[in-house]
Amino acid sequence: MTQHESISARSWLFAPGDSEKKMTKAMEGTADIALLDLEDAVAPENKPLARTMVHDFIKANPQQRHRLWVRINPFDGPYTLGDLAAIMPACPGGIMLPKVYGRADVEKLDHCLSALEVANGIEEGSTRVIVLITETAEAMFHTGDYKGAPRVVALTWGAEDLADSIGANSNRNEDGSYSFTYEMARSLTLLGAATAGVTPIETISADFRDLEALRKRAERVRRDGYRGMLAIHPAQVDVINEAFTPSEEEIAEAQEIVDIFAANPGVGAIGYKGGMLDRPYLARAQLLLKQAGRL
Repeated sequence: MTQHESISARSWLFAPGDSEKKMTKAMEGTADIALLDLEDAVAPENKPLARTMVHDFIKANPQQRHRLWVRINPFDGPYTLGDLAAIMPACPGGIMLPKVYGRADVEKLDHCLSALEVANGIEEGSTRVIVLITETAEAMFHTGDYKGAPRVVALTWGAEDLADSIGANSNRNEDGSYSFTYEMARSLTLLGAATAGVTPIETISADFRDLEALRKRAERVRRDGYRGMLAIHPAQVDVINEAFTPSEEEIAEAQEIVDIFAANPGVGAIGYKGGMLDRPYLARAQLLLKQAGRL
């Protein structure tokens, strides 16, 4: 069983695996991760072609391999093993596993990847995984089960497939916000990632034209604890990157808090700007500096 440290990646941009043009644009842009998609973005009749195209694309860009991840098809369909057998010889940077029912799917993926890594001369256990943990109703009851799960570096969530799994007509309130079940999925993903010690990644914003709404949402979920976000269009990437990058003002304040505690060792609480700071404030300041590469 191989575990990895959580990943630091703000933007995860999907690109259809049967479009070399869109895969190239995703790779050449500013997204931290380009997610080459073999699942929802590819029609069933195009999946064999997409597998070959994704393999060849990764193989042709070895210097970018660490950024080139692949969303495979889920284990509850007929395509998963064919996806893995086709793409693993190219040594992708990571795998996104969708529509899980629980941790057992992750462990099954681990076994498959280990066999394919050995068969292709890849270091066993080196392929990292991000898991979509809320796309089936059953999976919602297992969002806290991923602590120590092999290969997992990040968890994310989805609302559309969850609505289908439940049989809902819509996942939105009248004002356009997510209804209770889907906000619960977002919260459970955040709690599950914290429990597992991996990176929580926010789901997509389907309206890629409304960049202001995207900015507000990204900033809000970052305050909640999310560390990155999925994207479906290149125009969303820079907005996401900016929203999940600590500002200079935030960095300066965090450094000031760390310095105050360093100058007063052994103190549990200390005065600051008319209020009191205790150890949780220090921990949050240290985390922000780590995310900003300052610690």
